[in-house]
Amino acid sequence: MTKFQKRGEFYSSPLFIFDKMLKLYADFEKMRILCLFFLLGANFILNAQPFVHIGKITVEGNRKTRTEIILRELRFNVGDSIPLQALDTFCRESEQLILNTGLFNKASVTIQPCESCLPNTMTARVWVDEAWYLYPVPIFELADRNFNVWWVEQDRSLQRINFGTEFTHLNISGRADRLKIGAKYGYTHNYTLRYNLPYINKNQTIGLSADISYSQNREVNYATAGNKQLFYRDSSNFIYSTFRSVLGMTYRPGLRTYHYFNLGFYQNRISDFISDELNPHFFLNGENMQRFFSFSYQFVYDERDVRPYPMNGKYVSVRLERDGLGIYNDRNSLTLLTYYDQYFSFSPKWSLGLKTGSKVSLIRTQQPYNDNRALGFGKNHLHGFEYYVIDGTDMGFVKSSLRFQVLKEEINFGKLVPIRQFRSMPIKTYISLNSDWGYVNEPFLRENNFLVNQLLWGGGIGLDFVFFYDKVLQIEYSINHLKEKGIFLNINLNL
Repeated sequence: MTKFQKRGEFYSSPLFIFDKMLKLYADFEKMRILCLFFLLGANFILNAQPFVHIGKITVEGNRKTRTEIILRELRFNVGDSIPLQALDTFCRESEQLILNTGLFNKASVTIQPCESCLPNTMTARVWVDEAWYLYPVPIFELADRNFNVWWVEQDRSLQRINFGTEFTHLNISGRADRLKIGAKYGYTHNYTLRYNLPYINKNQTIGLSADISYSQNREVNYATAGNKQLFYRDSSNFIYSTFRSVLGMTYRPGLRTYHYFNLGFYQNRISDFISDELNPHFFLNGENMQRFFSFSYQFVYDERDVRPYPMNGKYVSVRLERDGLGIYNDRNSLTLLTYYDQYFSFSPKWSLGLKTGSKVSLIRTQQPYNDNRALGFGKNHLHGFEYYVIDGTDMGFVKSSLRFQVLKEEINFGKLVPIRQFRSMPIKTYISLNSDWGYVNEPFLRENNFLVNQLLWGGGIGLDFVFFYDKVLQIEYSINHLKEKGIFLNINLNL
């Protein structure tokens, strides 16, 4: 056997082949690790960006409001590092969060060099202009659902006016706590005491609230026919009374996330004539008194830029209400209420708003008349249906509004106005194009209300005014699928 043959036999032996495979695998692993390190290094170099370190935060302009209440609304804290390209976004969002507390007319957040700090460390300067907090104002309000119903259907009746005095303080201790004491007379005799303290712990995440009120009326909406409210009045006696007492707790773990828990007791009475003759379904079974405990939980995620009149962002609300906790048998309902709003800002002047809402009764038995609301009350309304109420077990709606800003000014009244907070009035004006769709499901009392169990549409054009930061006036020309049209007025003062 030759030497070459021996070497050939060795090269072709299993041991030699296995040894070569191990070396090749080791070389491949080295190359793979080198490539991985190369890619990670390249990615770090490509994505590396300068940071700004927040070494100090100063707050100016707050005479009444405690500094920690303002700091709670900032997108950053002392010691945070913020990418330089995101710095302006953080400042603008912090300004909006401060303004959305309702405590200020203006807010400014800027980043400035810090002379006594380390290199690349900056100072955040927060400046605020506090709003007017104390509103001891006379009450002069309409008892009807909206101005249009009072002006047209109720013939501007002065009997449907509430008057009195309401004391409201929006920041009584400087902790953004609100106190409201009210007494009003006229159409409704009402006495109210309400207090809300948003933060009770050091981390400013837990708040408490209490609300107690008592009302009496000589007139009551006892039924609905033709999707219009029917009223009965007794000029000599109070025929409807309500008592409410609610304790609440708020948990706010982040800047935009809220959890609300409420436990309440309700007691309502009506006259025997209403329960016996006019509507035995008012409290069900011809009862003239209704008592029940209620528990509700609500989750809210809110990233709207300007909450009273948003142009960008979204709002999510999910509320579960349980009326009747087994102590009394007067109520037995479980209701799920959901809202989702999305706002798209195409430019500083153009914006599209989409709003959706729904109500689902999870207990499918018939509910009392006064608890069977669907569309026509509060924010559950459609353009063009201001004169109608649509009661029902379930409901849903989709509303859209395309807005264009035509004016942005600030009116300075100077010393003509004695209160400093009202001497300068920012005002914005928008043209809006509205289109709404809705549906109400009512399996029980539907024979006299033609708008239930069908698709509804309403829309039109509007002129919207936003005064200061949160006062909204809307003048709208609307039409519905019934070809009814008119000019409607809506006011929201956010007090």
